[in-house]
Amino acid sequence: MKEKTSAHYQREYRRRLRELGLVKKEAWILPENAKWLAKFEKLLRAEFDETLLENGVLEMTEMKKWTTQSLFDALAVDPLFDGDKATIELIDGVAPAVHFVMHDQGDLPLFLTVSGEQILVEAVLWSEDEVADTQGFNDAVLRTHKFFPLSTISLDVLGDGKAYYQMFGALSATSILSNVIFEIEVLASNVIQAAEAYSEYLLLQKQATK
Repeated sequence: MKEKTSAHYQREYRRRLRELGLVKKEAWILPENAKWLAKFEKLLRAEFDETLLENGVLEMTEMKKWTTQSLFDALAVDPLFDGDKATIELIDGVAPAVHFVMHDQGDLPLFLTVSGEQILVEAVLWSEDEVADTQGFNDAVLRTHKFFPLSTISLDVLGDGKAYYQMFGALSATSILSNVIFEIEVLASNVIQAAEAYSEYLLLQKQATK
């Protein structure tokens, strides 16, 4: 089966926005006002409350900030996670996390957490022990990871005390839900593509080709 590209997920993202009845409008602004444009955009994606207007000036309110629980509740009712394409569950604990199983990507597991101002979506690629040439691999990642849009690769020590390479994407904790869903879909696609792109550095791959 042909792997879906990031362009495919971008088209799907735009399709969902159109289905919500939204239209695209171009705006020219000063660079330093970008954060305000994002806040206005969020307000205007819902039915506009004209009581926010006072003397011709819009009073900005605090953006809704997600928690792991509230984001799970919102994602759980999205059609993407109806069980056919993907499933979702909340892992409770001191630091709760949302666990996804992406069926369209071979049951790929992803995890999402909200901490402070940031939403983090991540997936384990492989352990450091599984890399045949760590120096060569790290060099390759630094030179090529920019080709995986919206995602970055890190090396982290997990609960078992071993170091693992992970791919992750980060968003603001005030991101709109459609952006969070888009990040999840893009990360899943990027993990599959990264597994193919870097397979030559893995021990199992080298053993299989001998």
